[in-house]
Amino acid sequence: MQALSQLDLSALWPFILVGFGAQLVDGALGMAFGVICNTLLVAVIGLPPARASANVHIVETFTTAISGISHAISGNIDKRLFLRLLIPGVIGGIAGAYLLTNIDGATIKPFVLAYLIGIGIYLLVRGILFPPRVSKPKVVEPLGLIGGFMDAAGGGGWGPIVTSNLLVQGVEPRKVVGTVSAVEFFLTATVSATFLYHLGLKDFATATIGLLIGGVCAAPLGAFFAKRIPMKVMLVMVGTVLTITSTYGFVRAVLL
Repeated sequence: MQALSQLDLSALWPFILVGFGAQLVDGALGMAFGVICNTLLVAVIGLPPARASANVHIVETFTTAISGISHAISGNIDKRLFLRLLIPGVIGGIAGAYLLTNIDGATIKPFVLAYLIGIGIYLLVRGILFPPRVSKPKVVEPLGLIGGFMDAAGGGGWGPIVTSNLLVQGVEPRKVVGTVSAVEFFLTATVSATFLYHLGLKDFATATIGLLIGGVCAAPLGAFFAKRIPMKVMLVMVGTVLTITSTYGFVRAVLL
């Protein structure tokens, strides 16, 4: 409580706004919280990349919990799909966390981002030119395993990889977003457990608290919008966000 009382409220506002905006997009589209937060924290606010990443991962543990509950209340979760993604996703996350010290995630990141750019363009074109049709997904467990692994080893990727691929398979968008968001809580909590243990609560400085306030406030709104956005519009929006964020990440990964 003493640490909270010492915070400068005016210094919190930029981080609250970043957290609110990023979680609003993530809650509605099932992706991009980490990408948007990291981009704004580093490029706009000027936070060091390592500190930005640490803050975002801690905050995601809480925002994904609120988001998952909000999606459950809104009826956006497919229970069968949830269970099919949960265990492979957590296993992949644990494997990625352990192998991160032996495998350079930055090496394979450009290839993953290039793949996601292609998926984003495909979703964008499909949403504009073709009438979307709902169908049952055929590839789920391997998708959860890869998504969980890349999220831990590559510094993010659960939402873009899993959400985009389930949409390509024809799963109803609001069910995809709600289910993927709900599973992400368990994945993030698992991957972040060691991180939180080593850092302790003392790391909850201005940036983390501001992002947490903004993200928690926006989480219920994201679930509300996900339930009401038409399937065609959702495909176009996901395709646009995925293409832009993946292209930005690809350029940074290749040039920096």
